[in-house]
Amino acid sequence: MVTALPESKRLMQIPGVGALSAVSFVLTIDDPWRFKDPRDVGAYLGLVPKRDQSGEIDKQLPISKAGNRQMRTLLVQCAQYIMRSNSPDCDLKRHGEHIAARGGRIAKRKAIIAVARKLSVTMLTIWQRQIEYQPLVAIKANAV
Repeated sequence: MVTALPESKRLMQIPGVGALSAVSFVLTIDDPWRFKDPRDVGAYLGLVPKRDQSGEIDKQLPISKAGNRQMRTLLVQCAQYIMRSNSPDCDLKRHGEHIAARGGRIAKRKAIIAVARKLSVTMLTIWQRQIEYQPLVAIKANAV
């Protein structure tokens, strides 16, 4: 059994993030302040598309797969749990459903990668700010 680090206990509040994923994230990132912008953690873990631009051409390529393969795999597995139909409702799930609704043959796979990237940003933000996870922040912001 994986013993949870004190830093990872807050991360395990996110549905789909277990002890192994949270501890691996903390150990992979090591210092939460190494990123000036939390959105940079997605690129560090290889969860952003590669770029091939030349003139007016901008090809869509698969993710870069830079960084730690195990951590990327764990985040994708967490994202797959979040995207399941019987998982709890949260902003991450709604973000993925919005991308998957665009249609196309690979929209669901793109949505899972996008949720994994957003999950990594959310985990880093929770860790940096020492805040509790709130599953439906966008709803609460619009209601006020």
